[in-house]
This record gives sequence, C-alpha cells and structure tokens, in this order.
Amino acid sequence: MTTGFEGKRVIITGAGKGIGRATALELARRGATVIAMARTESDLNSLAKDAGCTPIQVDLQDGDAARAAMKAAGTCDYLINCAGTNVLESVLEMTDAGYETVMGINLRAALICAQEFARARVAAGGGGVILNVTSIAGHRGFEDHMCYAASKAGLEGATRVMAKELGRHGIRVNAVAPTVTMTELAADAWSDPAKKDPMMARHPIGRFAEVEDVARSIIMLLSDDAPMITGAVLPIDGGFLAV
Repeated sequence: MTTGFEGKRVIITGAGKGIGRATALELARRGATVIAMARTESDLNSLAKDAGCTPIQVDLQDGDAARAAMKAAGTCDYLINCAGTNVLESVLEMTDAGYETVMGINLRAALICAQEFARARVAAGGGGVILNVTSIAGHRGFEDHMCYAASKAGLEGATRVMAKELGRHGIRVNAVAPTVTMTELAADAWSDPAKKDPMMARHPIGRFAEVEDVARSIIMLLSDDAPMITGAVLPIDGGFLAV
C-alpha cells in the first residue's frame, strides 16, 4: 500500500503522550521518519521502541532549548505542534505561574518551533507543512480554562498569519481544533460526571474524541490530498461547534 509518507521526515512535539503519540505511531506505520520531542525520557524510550522514532528530550517551555531541539532535528517535511498543557484556574484564581506554564508551552513554544521549521524550509527551497493542534476551548468558554483558551485562540490567530506569510514559500499551515479527547490531560478536567455528561450531550455524534480520531485528521491535512488547504482550522468535534 502506498501511503505517501515514505521518505518523509516529521517533527512531532508532545509526542510522548496522547494525540502526539497516536500521530507518531500512525505516521511511522505509514512510512514516515518521526522525530519525537517530549519532556519525559520514559515516554520517548517506549515510543522509540514502538515506532522506531528518533527521540529528542526537551522542555519546550525553555525557549532556547526549543530552538536547540529544532536545530538538532534538522530540515524536515512536516511539523506537528502537539505539545500542550493546562493549569485549571478560574478568572479570579489565575496565577502568574499558571499563565507562564500554559502560554509558554501551548503558544510560545509552538511559535518558536514553527519559526525554526520555516527558516529551515525556506533555506532548503521551500515547501512543507506546519500543523498546529488547538482546541474547541479557543471557540467556546469553559470554566477554569482561561489561560488554556487564550493560548489556543492565540495559536489559531498565529496559524492564519503563518499561512499568509509562508504561502509564498510553498509552506502550508493549518490547525485542528479537537473537542474533549481521551488523554491524561483531559481526564483531569472532565472526570467529574456532573461536568462530563452535559458536555457529551452537546455532541451530535454522541461521544468525545479518541486520540486516533485526531491523528487521522492531522495526517489528512499533511497529505498531498490537501494541496489547497492552508490557513484553515478544522474542528474535530463530533459536531459540537455546529449546534
């Protein structure tokens, strides 16, 4: 079976867990060479065993470390900005530490990685795809998600700027905005049935997303089957935003 990813190199941030890990496994299965970035060494070791990826251990909240990791990865065909975190704080309880953690990983690190990827692609003659993972939290207001929502809405705005500026170099830039997806991070926010059940009832498809649902949509946007899609934000939400 020809998958279209043989000989391609992809950088995935946040590859150790959740959506990033599922995407790494699926792209490796389809023939891509995966450069996996994550903070936790044990996650990277198990992913390297399962997917044969090249691991890079890095704390992306450190901007200098993020730039060094991207340079170590070298020139690649795709970048998937999947690294993300959340600190559950209300508007009245927001802390400077929570803000810096969430914005540093979810937004600043993604912009740094995209910048370094784009610089390398332009130097190599252009082409390539950047895919940013955002959230429906950037479109709807959820309690205790103020900094998270700001980071994801900000990344969607940046996605459109990237698409505008990098299109002349043949670089496509898109985002996916998943609904609640069954990851460790989501479990912390949505484990309470009193919160989970009303949210799930607002999904016409009747369930939350699995990590594999998001991974396959990401791969579709990376592929040559989407040559005219750039500057787009694709909801992966079971119809949540439509109703």
